[in-house]
Amino acid sequence: QGQPAESGGGSVQPGESLRLSCKAEITTSPYYCVAWLRQAAGGERTGIVSIYSDGGVTNYAPGSTKRRFQIFLNNGRRTAYLQMHDLIPEDSATYYCAANLGRACPPLVIDRFRFWGQGTQVNVAS
Repeated sequence: QGQPAESGGGSVQPGESLRLSCKAEITTSPYYCVAWLRQAAGGERTGIVSIYSDGGVTNYAPGSTKRRFQIFLNNGRRTAYLQMHDLIPEDSATYYCAANLGRACPPLVIDRFRFWGQGTQVNVAS
């Protein structure tokens, strides 16, 4: 498997939307999980949401992102999208895509995902 590749980060103003993409590079199995996690400057990497390869099973971490962020999967392209709405300055972070092979998504913790992208920066400021 290859390293996931994120794209779509950038600088936006509060209240705006942004969509991130993750090319998962999963080639050897139809059973996989893709997740988004983020890490603010000086903070820990925390889980946002995961989606299983059937596209129907998602796991959103509790908190404000649950009602503002949505995950989508194009299984044919092995690409997951994180659609973010109503962005606030607290959403500023490096956003990472992680992937795993298997019959279900693991919990949204960093030591449960095997493949990691380099991250893409999101800045929310006036």
